[in-house]
Amino acid sequence: MPSLRTLGLWVALVAASAAISYGLMRAQFPAALLLGPMIGAIAFGVGGSRLHVPRSAFQASQALIGCLVAHAVTGQIAQTLLEDGPLIVAVVLVTVAVSGVVGWVLTRLRVLPGTTAAWGSSPGGASAMVAMAEDFGADPRLVAFMQYVRVAAVVFSASLAARFLMANPAAVGSGSAEAVEPLSLMATLAVAVIGASAALALRVPAGAQIGPMVLGSLLHATGVVRMALPVPLLELAYACIGMYVGLRFTRETLRLTVTALPGILVATFSVIALCAAWGWGLTLLLPIDLLTAVLATSPGGLDSVAIIAVGSKADVSFVLAVQTLRLFVVLLTGPLLAKWISRSVPEGAA
Repeated sequence: MPSLRTLGLWVALVAASAAISYGLMRAQFPAALLLGPMIGAIAFGVGGSRLHVPRSAFQASQALIGCLVAHAVTGQIAQTLLEDGPLIVAVVLVTVAVSGVVGWVLTRLRVLPGTTAAWGSSPGGASAMVAMAEDFGADPRLVAFMQYVRVAAVVFSASLAARFLMANPAAVGSGSAEAVEPLSLMATLAVAVIGASAALALRVPAGAQIGPMVLGSLLHATGVVRMALPVPLLELAYACIGMYVGLRFTRETLRLTVTALPGILVATFSVIALCAAWGWGLTLLLPIDLLTAVLATSPGGLDSVAIIAVGSKADVSFVLAVQTLRLFVVLLTGPLLAKWISRSVPEGAA
């Protein structure tokens, strides 16, 4: 049983998150119910609340977001990969290369010890990067801090971009307002459970989200299952993901990284700016709008970008095709990149 103090802190966090979310909704920001809880949770995490969102709740929320994406994109991700394959691969490789260079620079400048910078600057798969980093000798606390600083910065910057690039922001909601039939809801929840369980059992990267997304897309596109989720359930998933990310910012990790924080922030926003510039270049090569290009090239994370893409009415199939492919590339190349960077560590920096 949680203590009264813990219950009080959760009530305070929920109240603060609701107030911030309301303000962001009034300002017509997309994904306000993701941003508000994230901002509130960062304050509580750094304030020493010691609250945390259970991993199972986070994975359940990811599964629901996977179903949301499946409803929005149907079976078009594979088609998009086939039609624009070379450019999508180029987008992925440029983003990974930029992040690798940033990690190398941070290591050479001794901003962070050993290969921590390599894992911390990887553009995607935050939780997977933290888990793998410890196996390769990096400090998982510093990697987690770098990863979630990047995720938070991406969410804030992508939300700002969506807010000012949307043609009609007032028309955008947090999810579909259509009526949800009980049978469709039950089928969707079954897809979430089966897809997530199968993907996690197979150790698929970000399997809690990708499993339901792939399975749901196939079933929804072929008409076997009509994907549908009530808005309140989606909003709960948004809030859970926002709190999970925000509460990773603790006083302890902040104390450990205080001297490296300026370098981490410069590196994070440099990656975001370079990826955004590459996104603008994509609009000259492909018939896509600037918002779609910015979201597609933003350096993670997959669940947060998916929420913003669906809520802002960007080309979800293109955004998710790029983001999904990059996630797998990052997870496959991460160990190799870390080893390469480790060879460039100055003597005494490890």
